[in-house]
Amino acid sequence: MREIPGAWRRTAAGAGLLSPTGSPIPTIFAEMTALAAETGAINLGQGFPDEDGPAAVLERAREAISEGANQYPPGRGIDDLRLAISEHQARFYNIPVDPDRNVLVTAGATEALAATLLALIHGPDDEVVVFEPFYDSYAACIALSGAKLVGVPLRWPNFQPDLDELRRAVTARTRIILVNDPHNPTGAVFIPEVRDEIVRLANRHDAVIVTDEVYEHLVFDGELHSPIAAREDAALRTLTISSAGKTFATTGWKIGWVTGPAELVDAVMAVKQFLTYANGAPFQPAIATGLRLPQTYFDGLAATLAAKRDLLVAGLTAAGFDVSVPSGTYFTVADARPLGATDAAEFCRELARTAGVAAIPITAFTTPKRRHEYATFLRFAACKRRDVLAEAASRLVGAGR
Repeated sequence: MREIPGAWRRTAAGAGLLSPTGSPIPTIFAEMTALAAETGAINLGQGFPDEDGPAAVLERAREAISEGANQYPPGRGIDDLRLAISEHQARFYNIPVDPDRNVLVTAGATEALAATLLALIHGPDDEVVVFEPFYDSYAACIALSGAKLVGVPLRWPNFQPDLDELRRAVTARTRIILVNDPHNPTGAVFIPEVRDEIVRLANRHDAVIVTDEVYEHLVFDGELHSPIAAREDAALRTLTISSAGKTFATTGWKIGWVTGPAELVDAVMAVKQFLTYANGAPFQPAIATGLRLPQTYFDGLAATLAAKRDLLVAGLTAAGFDVSVPSGTYFTVADARPLGATDAAEFCRELARTAGVAAIPITAFTTPKRRHEYATFLRFAACKRRDVLAEAASRLVGAGR
């Protein structure tokens, strides 16, 4: 059979999932999950919780199924969820959002990102600036859109970008500046000076700012999330993406959304309607319930994850890793160089076998040209039960003796 043509090849290549012979290869996430199952290792690699979300949200989904909410919902999302998203943006960030014109419900944040890039990229001369390391779907979606990815490195230990490097990256060819804040995989929260420069450069070069804010309610140590869309000098050129998965421990429901100026949201809708069209009918009213939970829920969510972060950081430190203490998200990055690591992927494979703990190499989140800069860094997920994290810490410390 002749070689299979199509955009799949550049998509796989963009994500680093094309072998030297040109065939697709599995992701490191799939490999490490399989290795954890094979070896009995505790899987701190993939970022999904091992506990259910709030009871009120789960019960509302059950009710919706019983009430017959099992057919196609409206393409833009049900009215009540769009209203709840609008209320959420006003309640937490004082951002005015018209639920009928400025909100689009998507199949998770990943579809929102893909639809946004496909909608706004003109052609191969367009560039998308991202902060590196980056969530792995960014590279795949940018490649699928036909644009060029331009990375701005985030460096150990605080993972903030150098502003001069950011200025060099954003040019007249920049169509989108893609901002993940709080940041996966590093756990960084960008400082105000970084957000200021992103906005200044976007205005100077007429770029669209696309923000991925799925960890917006997981900022620690008394800090609060600060959306770029809340800024008067950025609101008209910013699309904000978020989702319910991380906030309500419902990653399998795939309920996400895009908010922003009507003309930009309409452009995303024009593409999204030919991807999934609509999704998650009984889950949409449930997430509307979640977004209206009292402040105590959101405060407790951040406090609980911060405590789990501290438990994980203490265990990694005691095991001999150098650790970057995250300011948000599910994730903690550790440097295994003090333990003799030279290749993060190989070290992760060995760690699963010898210590019984699975992690993800940060090199899975980088472009090939920068892989060497992150060669000994590992990402660990703290979104597990406390007893699981305690056992993982014990295993790591025991293996390091």
